[in-house]
Amino acid sequence: MNFDWHGGHITRATVVDKTYRNTQNVRRFLTSQCGPDFKFNREFMAWIRDGSGKNMGDVADEWCRRQRESATPAPA
Repeated sequence: MNFDWHGGHITRATVVDKTYRNTQNVRRFLTSQCGPDFKFNREFMAWIRDGSGKNMGDVADEWCRRQRESATPAPA
C-alpha cells in the first residue's frame, strides 16, 4: 500500500519510497523538524528521490547538515 504524501501522518520513521512527493504535508513536516527557513531546492529534491534507503528523519537531518555546511566559512 502506498503512503499518502498529501494527507498521511508523517513521522521521522516514515520511509521515503518510490511514491514520494514534495507536498505541502511534507513541507509542513520538514518545517517542523528543520525550522522556518526550510525550503526545497533542486539538488535536495534529487537527493531525496535518489533511490537510496532513507526515512523522513534522514531527510530532515540531511537538510540541517547542508544548512550547517553552507553556513560554515571556507578555511583561508
